[in-house]
Amino acid sequence: MLALDHLAVSAASLEEGAAWVEQALGIPPAGGGKHPHMGTHNRLLSLGDLYLEVIAIDPAAPKPGHPRWFDLDRFRGPPRLTNWICRSDDLDAALAMAPPGTGTATDLQRGDYRWRFAVPASGRLPFDDCHPALIQWQGDLHPARTLRDHGIRLTGLEITHPEADALHAALAGLSDPRVVVERGPYPGLRATFSTPNGLRVLT
Repeated sequence: MLALDHLAVSAASLEEGAAWVEQALGIPPAGGGKHPHMGTHNRLLSLGDLYLEVIAIDPAAPKPGHPRWFDLDRFRGPPRLTNWICRSDDLDAALAMAPPGTGTATDLQRGDYRWRFAVPASGRLPFDDCHPALIQWQGDLHPARTLRDHGIRLTGLEITHPEADALHAALAGLSDPRVVVERGPYPGLRATFSTPNGLRVLT
C-alpha cells in the first residue's frame, strides 16, 4: 500500500522557491538542509499529516555523476509544483508493482533523517513526472512530525494526464480521497490547500 507523503515545489534557486511558496500560502518554508548525494538542498513546510518541500540545485555542491531527482537538471522557469511523493513500508515491493522507470531504491540521509528513495535513472518519473516518487522512511523520525504546524492542510491534489486511465491503474495501491486523476491534454499537478487566510492553490 502507498500513502501520500509530501509534495515538491522545484525552483531555480531555493530562495526564489521559498518566496513563491510564502507568497502563495502565507507562511515561509523553514528548516531543511542539504542532500550531498543529489547536489540539492531544500526547505520544508508542515501540512499536518504531510509536508511541502521546496527543492533546488545547491550551487555550493559538486555536480553528482548521475541525474538529480525531480528532473532538476532540466528545470527552467519560475517555481512550480512538479512532483508528489508517496511512502511505502516496503519500497522493494512497491517498485515491483510500479511502472518501469520509477527508479532504483537508494539509501539516503539528511541529518537525523534516513530513508530509502526510488531514484529514476533519467531523473524523470513515468507519465511525464505525474507518477509519484516512492519513499520508505527508516525509523520513526519524519518531517511532518517535527515541523511547526501553521494550520495549512492539503485538501486536494489533481493530477492531469492524457493517459489518465493508465496512470490511475498504476496508482491502485494508493487510497487517498484527496488525490484525483483526470484526463487532460497536458500533464500537470494542481494542489489546493486550506490556510488560515482561506483556500490557496499551487500549480
